[in-house]
Amino acid sequence: MAFEFELLAQDGNARAGVFHTPHGDIPTPVFAPVGTQATVKAIQPRELVEMQTTLVLANTYHLYLRPGDQLIRDLGGLHRFMRWDGPILTDSGGFQVFSLGDLRKIDDDGVTFRSHLDGSKHRFTPEKSISIQHNLGSDVMMCFDECPNPDQREEVEQALVRTHQWAERCLEYHHTNGDLNTQALFGIVQGGIFQDLREESAKAITSLDFPGYAIGGLAVGETKPQMYATLDHTLPFMPTDKPRYLMGVGMADDLVEAVFRGIDIFDCVLPTREARHGAAITPYGRLNIRRGIYKADTRPLVENHDNCYVCQNFDRAYLHHLKRTREILGDILLSLHNVQFLIDMMRDMRTAILEGTLTDYRESFLAKWHSKQTP
Repeated sequence: MAFEFELLAQDGNARAGVFHTPHGDIPTPVFAPVGTQATVKAIQPRELVEMQTTLVLANTYHLYLRPGDQLIRDLGGLHRFMRWDGPILTDSGGFQVFSLGDLRKIDDDGVTFRSHLDGSKHRFTPEKSISIQHNLGSDVMMCFDECPNPDQREEVEQALVRTHQWAERCLEYHHTNGDLNTQALFGIVQGGIFQDLREESAKAITSLDFPGYAIGGLAVGETKPQMYATLDHTLPFMPTDKPRYLMGVGMADDLVEAVFRGIDIFDCVLPTREARHGAAITPYGRLNIRRGIYKADTRPLVENHDNCYVCQNFDRAYLHHLKRTREILGDILLSLHNVQFLIDMMRDMRTAILEGTLTDYRESFLAKWHSKQTP
């Protein structure tokens, strides 16, 4: 089989496995840096390889608008276009479309929206989203779904009906027009923070027998306890022999808690976005390198971060200087560090699962993270 999830070990609900794809194996749990515009901001593909990145995400909505999915297809597909030979996951464009507010109108068939770039009018349907992803040539595609406000029950109920109907249409279009050996289509479970709706959605989506499943509609305004409670309730209704993907989550403590509960795949723009804002991710939380206390600090961002090019070669004083003077290198180095930190976290958690020590890892990590100690 071109796509197969191999479960190697479990520690409680946490899982260590390998997701086999045509462009390479993905050891899980895994964090995928986001390359919205076919580039992980401030990081070269060569550097992603050196950092042992095994999966990147690209955005269907943005690439459809610019430079165009058909152009990318004609140029050889997304892997060739962005010079990345590893696995690529594309989202459906749904979250971006639904985030447009007054620029979009949803109906049962799809969404009509205006481009945030030039105001031009466009329409996405489930079939259109999958067609675009076919053109992009990603390894993993996502169903077109509706992401509602998580605590508005009437809105969530309406979105659930559409999400389930659209999943069936996405699957039918992919089976009719796509290549199941080169692209895997994942279904998405919605339901907001409502346990009965999450259960209903999980049962409906998993009945369609996708090769993998995502949990959507979290990290969009609910509290952390609500997110964790939703995962606790939803995951028992999802298959154990397929990969589980929590969409758009990238805070370090959330990654630990979600892996502990049984999630395999994550993505988020957070590490590179935080870098552009002058923040480094550390075991003790967010470090704002612009602060004056770091002006003469000769320590690395994180002690003993052996895999990190930045921590092995630069000190806080230099990074402080780069950000204060708005040098591009500051964004580059902080992006490298933040992505490397999350990739290393995943590797460490995977090792802990294989060794049966994830509970100890979780307790140790969260104790530091919540200690309020200045990084």
